[in-house]
Amino acid sequence: MVYFVSDFHLGSPTYGHSRQREIAICAWLDSIKSQAKTIYFLGDTFDFWFEYKSVIPKGFVRFLGKLAELHDLGIELNMFVGNHDLWIANYLTEECGVNVFRNPQTITVGNNRIHIHHGDGLGPGDKKYKFLKKVFTNGVAQFLFKWIHPDMGVSLASYFSRKSRSAEQPSDRIFKGTENEYLVQYAESVLRNEAIDFFIFGHRHLALDITLSNGVSRYINLGEWFVGRRYVVVDQGGVRVMEFVF
Repeated sequence: MVYFVSDFHLGSPTYGHSRQREIAICAWLDSIKSQAKTIYFLGDTFDFWFEYKSVIPKGFVRFLGKLAELHDLGIELNMFVGNHDLWIANYLTEECGVNVFRNPQTITVGNNRIHIHHGDGLGPGDKKYKFLKKVFTNGVAQFLFKWIHPDMGVSLASYFSRKSRSAEQPSDRIFKGTENEYLVQYAESVLRNEAIDFFIFGHRHLALDITLSNGVSRYINLGEWFVGRRYVVVDQGGVRVMEFVF
């Protein structure tokens, strides 16, 4: 079986809330490890992540240990960077066996062609974020950030992450119609050049399952693990959207 999940945002909004979510995540991973062949984490696994030469953010030891355990069991682990953890480098690969992706990927699982990514920066609009992403992923910017002491750097980045979240409006989590959902528009643009059965993303923080204009392909957004625990499993029975009860 192949599993897809997104937007754990470990570290947010408080230590206590994050710890409880981490426990639920590890319980979910335990519940699927006997059936899982591959797991895709579709971004914003961490609310903030940055790798200094010899330092990583404090915390998440249960989750990181679980990744290492799953890798040792022979389960393929794939993780997309999101807008909150786009500074993931090679630590998770070296220590936990995780393959890291930054660009959209199209994979084939059984008879299904599935297009996957976190979702940030795709589709029309959002020019401000697209510009900031180019700045944050610039090698010079990352080099300069490494010169900030980790205590200060992590605190500063965590502050801006919380500020970004607090600036969200309730309307941001309301379905705006397919013509205004930029990831739906992105999926439609891909379909004009490529046959895809399913588009699976995170980032939107709104669980969605939409049949696209060709009447066959589906756009699935996994939402977030703050208020729900949705995931997708693909097996011989097809593609199913499920929710983990903990």
